[in-house]
Amino acid sequence: MTGGLLLLGHEPTARLAELARLAEATGLDHLWLADERFYREVYASLTLCALATRRLRLGPCVTDPYSRHPALTAAAIATLDEASDGRAALGLGAGISGFAELGVTRARPARALREAIALIRRLLAGETVTQAGEIVRFHGGRLDFTPPRAALPIWVASNGPLGQRAAGALADGAIVEGCASPAEVLALAAEVARGAAETGRDPRAVELVARLNACIAPDGAAARDVLRPRVARTLGAGRLRFAALEAQGLALSAEVLTRVAGVPYAAGLEPYRPLVPLITDRHVDALTLAGTVDEVTAHVVALGRAGIGQIMIHPFAPPAGTVEDTIRRFGQEVLPRARQALEG
Repeated sequence: MTGGLLLLGHEPTARLAELARLAEATGLDHLWLADERFYREVYASLTLCALATRRLRLGPCVTDPYSRHPALTAAAIATLDEASDGRAALGLGAGISGFAELGVTRARPARALREAIALIRRLLAGETVTQAGEIVRFHGGRLDFTPPRAALPIWVASNGPLGQRAAGALADGAIVEGCASPAEVLALAAEVARGAAETGRDPRAVELVARLNACIAPDGAAARDVLRPRVARTLGAGRLRFAALEAQGLALSAEVLTRVAGVPYAAGLEPYRPLVPLITDRHVDALTLAGTVDEVTAHVVALGRAGIGQIMIHPFAPPAGTVEDTIRRFGQEVLPRARQALEG
């Protein structure tokens, strides 16, 4: 079991580097930085974080094949790999932020991800590439420098079966947002295995990553209350698929969802606050890591036993606390205890 930290570029770059150093000091393994429009530029920020650390793996979680051409992504991630002495990792997903403003159309996302991975891998191998894909096209080009690693790891983030199968077929890892129940992990593993079968791969070679909002505090109820509005947004927006929610009786009704239909992605939490009274502790626990150190440790152990290889937290401050408190509790208390339990 490894631990990852997800940050957003709404923080100043000096603050991002500070939190990267904290992640490394508390024993986390991976720093992920969201490629969200229109925050601070992701690769410049990652490079600063690389220069501030020595051990952490670093990469975007996630960039997409639409707003930035995959050939430019290959150049960017290879440059980060060089700057970090071989610590870069690439997270790819279908994307959503800024598409309306940029006039970007997200066509056939699973196909786009497969074509992007194919092009990026060949460019990182130093090849001259012509690729006439349905979505991703490239005409007789190559990187004009030698990438440090051809086998740079690529993760695919998707909450849908087609994207998860693409991860199984072609990627080194599969990331799912809100994958906080063992039933959801098993559903993810099944789709990854289907994709792996397409290309004759062992599905165990694909790391399963749960990307989870997290708040850890001495008062577990207060920690859940911090994340309740964010769960309301996750469920109300309806853009993520959760295979296990309906079976657990946790899906919001169609009537409730009509109240927030059409809310733009960039609108934030406020439009979803009327849904917060509907969000129970069961909803919070099904989609996040929230509670005391003991509660969160037990939760992480259950996810590890179901097949999760990395817990990636997006940390939130507990009442009267700081984001750093959640990071420290996760890295210094939760992860060591969970690893011991999983290895026992």
